[in-house]
Amino acid sequence: MGVLSDGMEMMRNTIFAVVLALMPLAASGQDFDAGLAAAQRGDYAVALKEWRPLAEQGYADAQSNLGLMYRNGHGVPQDFAEALRWYRLAAEQGNDGAQFNLGLMYANGQGVPQDDAEAVRWYRLAAEQGYAAAQSNLRLMHADGRVSPQDDAEAVGLYRLAAEQGNARAQFNLGLMYANGQGVPQDFAEAGRWYRLAAEQGVAVAQSNLGGMYFYGQGVPQDYVTAHMWFNVAVADGHSSAADARDAVASLMSGADLSEAQRRAQMCLKSGYSDCD
Repeated sequence: MGVLSDGMEMMRNTIFAVVLALMPLAASGQDFDAGLAAAQRGDYAVALKEWRPLAEQGYADAQSNLGLMYRNGHGVPQDFAEALRWYRLAAEQGNDGAQFNLGLMYANGQGVPQDDAEAVRWYRLAAEQGYAAAQSNLRLMHADGRVSPQDDAEAVGLYRLAAEQGNARAQFNLGLMYANGQGVPQDFAEAGRWYRLAAEQGVAVAQSNLGGMYFYGQGVPQDYVTAHMWFNVAVADGHSSAADARDAVASLMSGADLSEAQRRAQMCLKSGYSDCD
């Protein structure tokens, strides 16, 4: 897998931008990969030639990447309206990167009238899929008073309905709302409860967040062994950014505690998350 990067903005008024990962498609993968290789060496004309036919056939990743090219003016004249068109096509197919970028354009008023409510809608869709930048931008918008309490309360209600039916992503997002005090009073213990339910269904970002709660002692007793275990499980389940947190907590642990944490992580994974204590 390759990633095409255009850098990151850290402007509080506009929220920050991240770039979507460019992932090979199941179909026409060679064409997509050829476009990716071209983009990575700065040959956007070739990338456009490879990706446009795929995008016109409905491939969401290619559509999302065309949106990125038009937004940044890579290989084409910068055109926010065209970027929006391609982002929307991909976002409506569930592409989380396109959902995030569409939200970003509404938040910044790029190609459309600035619209916080629409930005929140698209950020939430991406956040529900575990897209970390969307979750972060929602928190920033909340901190800036750009997300109404009514919006948060409605989101909590929707998440709760799905979470109580066992939807793992909704369980994670409900935990996130409790952790941040969005739409509900901040309650780390309740956040941990919902994170745990999602973690036991294999949601790696929930596993990582749960590890963080044990590391800091938020809503649970501080426990480096359990924190390391959940960070390790999250890494094994594909959340690679948890590796830094795992290694940080390991530096604070004795050899015996580290061995115990590793043993518990193996048992947790082997048992399908039924034996994680």
